[in-house]
Amino acid sequence: MPTFYETWLPYIYLYGVGGIFFLSGMILIRKSKALNLNKKRHRFWKNVMIFGFIYFMAIHFIMTIAALYW
Repeated sequence: MPTFYETWLPYIYLYGVGGIFFLSGMILIRKSKALNLNKKRHRFWKNVMIFGFIYFMAIHFIMTIAALYW
């Protein structure tokens, strides 16, 4: 059985550090006025980006659980 350090620590690192970079990028595009939330198309793409991050995090989580316990 793999240890915590071999399974969950890389997951936490990947989405923790990656999440910080993702959030920093979202803040940067907002402050530079590259993202205008008054425009419907900009709101759509902001939501796509957030959904994509959460989606891949969830798929990775599910596959890790499946690999460990099934």
